[in-house]
Amino acid sequence: MRLLRRILVTLAITSAVVFVGVEWIAPVALSYYGARKAPAVARVVPTELKDQTVSQASGSRLSYFGYEFEVPWNDLDEAQTKLYPKDKPTRVVLVFQSGLRLMITALPARELINGISGQLKTSPNDMDAIFGHEAMMSDYNFVKTLYEFTPDTMHHWSISSRTFGREATLLILKSLAPAKCAETGIFKVQNQRMKGFQQGNAETRENGVVVDLYSDEGGLELIFAEKNYKSSAGVTQPEINRIIQSMHKAI
Repeated sequence: MRLLRRILVTLAITSAVVFVGVEWIAPVALSYYGARKAPAVARVVPTELKDQTVSQASGSRLSYFGYEFEVPWNDLDEAQTKLYPKDKPTRVVLVFQSGLRLMITALPARELINGISGQLKTSPNDMDAIFGHEAMMSDYNFVKTLYEFTPDTMHHWSISSRTFGREATLLILKSLAPAKCAETGIFKVQNQRMKGFQQGNAETRENGVVVDLYSDEGGLELIFAEKNYKSSAGVTQPEINRIIQSMHKAI
């Protein structure tokens, strides 16, 4: 999962930065400096999708890893379908004759939270203290907390080292964890069974689109790669919505 990998790598750096900041540098000065130098993506917060229509184009029904969904295209090149890893696949790369590639990765519930806890080597109570109890309730809640955080919400004058450490960690994560496409927007998405976020505005067609969906049963990440896509319109939001709205656990 791209988001998990980015967060774990970032946390390794963050741990040292926060420790040095709390112990050796004036937290107020470091807080202001970090907020001022944060990249533009750190100020992007989730918004509602403007286009929530669903494509009704002829397509295909697919099933992988216990999930069923529809794609609004019927040109899947099955000969190029790849599953990873080979022994117990959790990722599939779908290649369409149009040149579009769609990578879908299935993850168990709380994969993100467990990965963070392992990286920081902290107990559940310590995790609650760092990020807040609500953020630790699910992967969705953690990502929601991260995406809603911005440098403008920092408490620069707080005398609490815990507040400083939490906000410094979130600032670094928000600056480095989102995919490149998140610079064009982060959007709330959901269906009857899952909810999550879409990184990237489909209308801009820059750096693709990444969709992360979460439920109590597990999560999914969808990456739309359009580098070789022959369609001049690119992947449209209604087409992405079709996949999201049709995604469900197979009975």
